[in-house]
Amino acid sequence: MTALGDLIDIDDGTVLVLGRELDLAHDQPDVGNALVHRAGETLMVVDTGVTAAFRAALRTAADRVGPWSRALVLTTHGHPDHVGNNDLADELGVPVEHYVPARDLDQMRDPESYWVRSFERIAWAAPLPAPALAAKVVSLFEPMRPFAATTRTYEELPLELIRIGSLRFTGWTFADGAVRVLRSQGHCAGHVIVHLGDCGVLHLSDEGNGACGAMYDADQVKIQTVLGAVARLFEEGEASILTDGHTFALRRGAEAVSHLDGLLEQATALQAAALGLTGGNGRVRPSAFTGRYAQAVADGGVGGANPNPMFTAMMALNELGELGLRPEPGDDADTPWSRPALRQEGSP
Repeated sequence: MTALGDLIDIDDGTVLVLGRELDLAHDQPDVGNALVHRAGETLMVVDTGVTAAFRAALRTAADRVGPWSRALVLTTHGHPDHVGNNDLADELGVPVEHYVPARDLDQMRDPESYWVRSFERIAWAAPLPAPALAAKVVSLFEPMRPFAATTRTYEELPLELIRIGSLRFTGWTFADGAVRVLRSQGHCAGHVIVHLGDCGVLHLSDEGNGACGAMYDADQVKIQTVLGAVARLFEEGEASILTDGHTFALRRGAEAVSHLDGLLEQATALQAAALGLTGGNGRVRPSAFTGRYAQAVADGGVGGANPNPMFTAMMALNELGELGLRPEPGDDADTPWSRPALRQEGSP
């Protein structure tokens, strides 16, 4: 049994700081795991979670891996459970840099609008109107401080071609190449993953949050592509320890590959199930489809960071989109989805 802020020592210079699960029924925010790592004289903090208790755990982990004379804070993506303590960068007492993905800046500045857009799509499954629900959810993460005095976007730096084994990525390197920030952009628009070459850790953050991305700005192809690429890194020995944003454990070597393959197998199984659930004519109402899809998720043992009806409904809509269905014209969130005609009416 783990608790918020528990520390898992990976080696003398690397610590995984454990977060916790979301519990909307008890107004408990989820907290993403963080990595604290020292490369030479540089302290690196990958994500800062949220809550004062988690902030204190980050400081304990930073002291544990010391000494260090400069710091680097890296944000994997802009969701509240990963950015709430970003101003910790201002309190480290050494020269510090902080980087965030440019494509997530809007949601970091205005998280309520981001969640309104997500919840509007599933009005039939939400317990409150989207604006009220978004305000309630975001309030769970207060105080949220996503920016520090030194915050910049990764995209202000020259984009690099990064070779790791037989694979090629684009992204940015830090600490003389010891830290590689790789663009993935699957879980949400700006997402990055982090490879610590000197200790073999690959931090997937939230790219491994279940077999289907739930957010409106998720990209299923990118999620699946990065899962396959990371599995390859483990098979080639370029990574040896897998960590992520919401699994409270380490996965090593073959276990990591098996886990990643399992996510990909679940993704294909879910899409096959979704195809069957749309019926012969491929026209469905999201509310009806979601109920059947939720059963397929349960039958398949599919997990994820936030196993609750709202996130399952968000996943269901993304599955419909992956099958090529689109919402028919109308203002109702539960308007039927169907396949667009291949030819315009009257065309040969």
